[in-house]
This record gives sequence, C-alpha cells and structure tokens, in this order.
Amino acid sequence: MIDNLPHRTELSELGEFGLINYLTNNIKLNNPSSIKGVGDDSAVLNYGDKQTLVTTDLLIEGIHFDLTYVPLKHLGYKTAVVNFSDIVAMNGSPKQLLIGIGASNRFSVEAMEEIYKGIYLACKTYKVDLVGGDTVSSPSGLFLSATAIGEAKAEDIVYRNTAQKGDLIFVSGDLGAAYMGLMLLEREKHAFKADPKMQPDLEGHDYILGRQLKPEARTDILKLLKGVGIKPTAMIDISDGLASEILHICIKSGLGCNIFEDKLPIDITTITVAREFGIDPTTCVMNGGEDYELLFTISQADYEKAKGIQGISVIGHLTEKNEGHNLISKSGSVVPITAQGWDAFLKKGMK
Repeated sequence: MIDNLPHRTELSELGEFGLINYLTNNIKLNNPSSIKGVGDDSAVLNYGDKQTLVTTDLLIEGIHFDLTYVPLKHLGYKTAVVNFSDIVAMNGSPKQLLIGIGASNRFSVEAMEEIYKGIYLACKTYKVDLVGGDTVSSPSGLFLSATAIGEAKAEDIVYRNTAQKGDLIFVSGDLGAAYMGLMLLEREKHAFKADPKMQPDLEGHDYILGRQLKPEARTDILKLLKGVGIKPTAMIDISDGLASEILHICIKSGLGCNIFEDKLPIDITTITVAREFGIDPTTCVMNGGEDYELLFTISQADYEKAKGIQGISVIGHLTEKNEGHNLISKSGSVVPITAQGWDAFLKKGMK
C-alpha cells in the first residue's frame, strides 16, 4: 500500500461557495479603482476621468489546451496573461480580472488550487486585482473563462482602424517561437502514446516551450514607446499569427501593406526546430500565433524616436488599399498575405 500519495479533496466536499471562499479568501485589493471585489453580485470599479477597457476569453480543454503537457499552474497564468495582452494592445493598463471555471469530477480541489496559483502569480506580476468569477460543474473536461478590465485615458487609446498610408509596421520581440513550442510538445505527446516508457526529449528547448506555456503581455513596450513620446497609430496583439493580425489592421484602416521577409524577427531556436520539423520558419511567424507580441504602426515622422528602442523591429509599411497585402520574400518576389492562423470554428486540434 502506498502511503505517500498527496491528499485529494473532492470538489463536492466544499461545494460551490465553499470552493470560492477557499480559493479567494486571501485576496487583497491594491488598485484605488477596485471599490468592491469578490463577495457581492458584482465588482464595483471607479475610473473617474479614464476609459474602462474590458476583454474576455474562453479556453476549452482539448481545443485551446492539452493537459497531457500543460501544467495547471501554467494554464492559470496563461489564461490571465492573454487577457492582459488584449488590454495592452489598446494601449491600456490591466487592472482587474474575473475568472470562470467549469470542471468535471475528474478534478480535485488541489487541481483547482494549482490553477489559481498561476492566476494569482499573473495578477501579482502585472499588479492586477482578481475581483470575481464563477465556478460550475462540467459534464466533462475543463473550461476557463477570463475577463480582464483595464483603464486608459481617452486620448491614449489605440485602435485597429486608425492607421495611415505610409505608416511603418513594427513588432515587438520575436515571432513563431510559441508555435514551435506547441509542435514540440505535440510530437512528444504522440511519442509518449506510442511508448509510455519513453522520456520526453525537451532538452535545450526551454525558450520555445516557455513561449508556448508561459507567455507575457508586453507592458514594457508601452512604457518604452511612451518614454520617447510615441503613440502608435494602430495596434493589436499577435494571438492568431502575424498574417491574420496585419490583415485586421489593414482591413479596418482601409489600407494595403508590404511586409519584408528578411525583416521578420525570428529566434535561432525557432529557426532550428522549424527546420527539424520541415517547416519554413516564415510560415511559423505568419501563421503560427500565440506569440502575444505587439504589432503596431507608427508615423514615419516618429522613426528616429523608435529606432533606438531595444526589442522592437520595423518589418514593413502601409500602402494604398489597391496595392494589396503583400509579403516581399527574400528573393524579391511578391506573395499575397492570407490569414491562415487559428480559427476556433474552422480548425480542429490545439490552438
């Protein structure tokens, strides 16, 4: 008989309200705008002369994440951060978060606690208050819903539809790594299914695995841009692949674009692993998604201010609509950009 197994508390032992109290009884509110958090029918927020930004995401087991290789703590962290990233993409600051969880009886209280550890860590890292949520029983699997609330002055908010012809196109960080991290995890999962005695071969791939399992919202880029007096003319975060996101900006703004393949920032690990899989690294960048970097445009007049900022790259410019949406290859050929990134209703498998 094994005596050293961790204690498992069934969700039914605490019930819905007992579980909510168990997971949230140590919450402390830090932002003055958080008037009332968990414990009433609604959170109460006061922003005075600032605009309220709200975004929400739903993550479903088997569609958006696979618990074969995604640790529960990482799942909680990522669930929060991807919502913070949407607020950042509006040039705003995330301030509050609400979490909804649907869990089957396959999950214990300890499993829920592990998810919340990740959520709490994300909130602590980004100075966001967890102000409410809901927990329900699920007939199967795990569902997570997150709603982030942020603030920004009206004059600071950046939209997708306000870019101008001639604006320069920038991205933060490097692209494609999260997708290759996913490919690596999927490969090792299938190898494990074929031979459960096999140990995963993940050594040397910490960077791309981290990009997939523990992304970060680029609040630092907003600070750097503000520090040199730049307000982007349009902005979006890269969750569904660069191709999809640049088309969002172009279509909303009524413009075309030229993006240059040789300007795309790709980490050497991403390139190496992509080639091992027989995938063109540019394909990872354009269609992979889940990088959660910022794609933004700025006026050409601001280029001198921007060029000294570390961690951003100019990758192209905006054109007249009738010039199309183009990727200029390294050989100089013109390739029309099409959105082939993630679409929850058109594609099966993992995001």
